[in-house]
Amino acid sequence: MDTQSNYNHGIIGNGRTCAIIDCDATIVFACMPDFDSGTVFASMLDLNKGGHFGIRMLDGEPTKQAYEKNTGILVTTFEGESGSFEVIDFMPRYSWDGKSRSRNDVSSDIIRVLKPCSGNPSIIIDYAPKLDYAKFDTHSFPFGKGRLKSTTTGEHEDGSTVYESCYLYTDIDSESILEKKAIPLNKQSYLLLSYHDKVITPDQEKIELKLQWTRAYWLLWAASTHKCDCYAKEIVRSAITLKMLQFTPTGAVLAAATTSLPETIGEVRNWDYRFCWIRDGSMTVDILHRIGHHNMAESFINWMMQTVPTKDDALQIMYGIRGEKKLTEAPLTHLSGYHGSAPVRVGNAAYHQQQHDIYGILMDLIYKDLMHHDILASHPAPETLDRRWTRVRSIIKTVEEFWQQPDRGIWEIRGEKRHFVFSKVLCWVAVDRAIKIAERLGKHSWADEHRTLREEIHHDVCSKGWNNEIKAFTQTYNSTDLDSANLLMAEYGFIDPMDTRFISTVELSDKELCRDGLMYRYRNHDDFGEPSSAFTVCSFWMVKALARSGKRKEAKERFDTLLGYANPNGLYGEDLDFDTKRHLGNFPQAYSHLALIDCALELAEDCHDYFIEE
Repeated sequence: MDTQSNYNHGIIGNGRTCAIIDCDATIVFACMPDFDSGTVFASMLDLNKGGHFGIRMLDGEPTKQAYEKNTGILVTTFEGESGSFEVIDFMPRYSWDGKSRSRNDVSSDIIRVLKPCSGNPSIIIDYAPKLDYAKFDTHSFPFGKGRLKSTTTGEHEDGSTVYESCYLYTDIDSESILEKKAIPLNKQSYLLLSYHDKVITPDQEKIELKLQWTRAYWLLWAASTHKCDCYAKEIVRSAITLKMLQFTPTGAVLAAATTSLPETIGEVRNWDYRFCWIRDGSMTVDILHRIGHHNMAESFINWMMQTVPTKDDALQIMYGIRGEKKLTEAPLTHLSGYHGSAPVRVGNAAYHQQQHDIYGILMDLIYKDLMHHDILASHPAPETLDRRWTRVRSIIKTVEEFWQQPDRGIWEIRGEKRHFVFSKVLCWVAVDRAIKIAERLGKHSWADEHRTLREEIHHDVCSKGWNNEIKAFTQTYNSTDLDSANLLMAEYGFIDPMDTRFISTVELSDKELCRDGLMYRYRNHDDFGEPSSAFTVCSFWMVKALARSGKRKEAKERFDTLLGYANPNGLYGEDLDFDTKRHLGNFPQAYSHLALIDCALELAEDCHDYFIEE
């Protein structure tokens, strides 16, 4: 089976790290101990060098892969002449004492249960870890009964040394695994990969308890998710995916689980997305707030307050998942890249870019969180409100200083700075929400002082961002280029969705940026030429814009078509190929899944489909 033919993968995770598993049960990407650590398996990025963890059936093949309903447990079924078995993959959400913990206790273990279903199948376990991005050779060897240890050592060009290790615990003969011998699967067995040399040795009973506890965790979490009948399956799968992408120890939300999967095969638009963008994280927790998971929003906002604690801290567009501010980008030249799409990158140079839209997005989240607390009658402590009010005023001070200056825009264009319309709109959002927050907190004088700024930004956008010749808001001031980001103008309250200017912008964007139901971010050339794949979230934005501007039947048809482009496990990457509809870009992409939920909630209103709270 060609394991790189498409993103026919699933993801398992537990808020500490995750693993990407191909449709043939091969783990093709995993980092340990955390999301942003070095890889243990990375065959997605180099089929020969990256490392993998496969299960093969001697006389059969994988015939089915699916999640257990409403869980993060992935099951791959193998069938052949000798019988059948299942590979049950999960990462435990509980610590060894059976408690569900929200901080540092849950370990980044990958557990694989091999469950015979019929006959007498035989398997080969293809265990090939390549630690720390496969920079140096990895050696695996028996390390006591039922345990393998893998290590790598080396020296960087600057003279610093590297040492990494991981441990595989199993009730299968370890020599047979190392030598890739045929193994009769005559009883249920397990494979547990850990970054740590465990104090409590796993056994079959403990593994079974872990599986049952994790199953119960996901089922209870999914049951508390507000959803609607017509799109319940899609909402829950997307919500679980977003939950997996939140780094539980801090509350930061990753943009995606992977690095360097290309936007277009063979090109160089390959970036490391294992960080927290303020934009993506804020939008993600806002959606999760709306479907009942308020603690995730609270966790993210608390992380944000801790990451940028003082008045003079400049707000970056992105941070490391522990709040790191310097995310130095470097190529891994020894890896060939996904389908040869080099370079493979770790770190992301965009961290130092100036993007003015983040002020409005974060302010919108702070405002909505305050409103949710009002609805729930559970107000933050006065000291917490003090810190948030200080951050609100600091952001507005920055907006006052910079809103008239050019920036890199939402798409992180690395060339010359420009006056992006969407950035200006979000500066307006920042001031608008800050005024509303001030009013909620009784700071009426402050609110009154900033109303003029709000009107000034609004007038500036309408006079310079609107092109009367083409009848649309454009990508930048005084241009004719279009931008899908402007489809969000009504969503953020800058303009009424039935305003003729917004309707005209939607119609022209649909004509110029849409191709076979999929949307370009923009069509004009950037630092790397003209984009050649569809940005998935933009296609969902068009659905929402059509619905809000009165074309709800067309919006539903588009949405249902987009749902058909999900991979077999209901997941989306960052991009879709216009012709083949194959997934591209980093995977799974938080942005795509939060937009899916947003559209589902919008369109459910037409079905008189009320939220279900189980």
